Amino acid sequence: MMTRNLITTLGLVAAAALAGCNNENHNIVASGPDEGAPVNAATTNIQLPPSIAASKTYRCADNKLVYVDWMSDNKSANVRTQQGGVPTQVTAAEPGKPMTGPAGYSVSGSSSASSATIAVPGHGAQSCKA
Repeated sequence: MMTRNLITTLGLVAAAALAGCNNENHNIVASGPDEGAPVNAATTNIQLPPSIAASKTYRCADNKLVYVDWMSDNKSANVRTQQGGVPTQVTAAEPGKPMTGPAGYSVSGSSSASSATIAVPGHGAQSCKA
């Protein structure tokens, strides 16, 4: 008796599931302006962000550690005062010039040099060695 009720119940569930399906065509139409011609990537000016050229740990004159990720554009870097901490970006208008950022951050030097002049909040510009 229980098997018969189970089979009947399964049959009703299957019939209900199939009844929920319909065979209508579903077309999704994107709304928005039609620009006409497709965008050609060769004609657009797409600039990727710079990659990390070098990552160095510096020990400064006051014995503080500073972590610098030098970027491949030679005019920006990410500075951290704690390993794995949140980076602060410093930038320069031209490659090779001193880089500055918010709240007193600055970096002068290059990724290939063994030392740099670095300033972070609470610590003025000082010589730091990699």
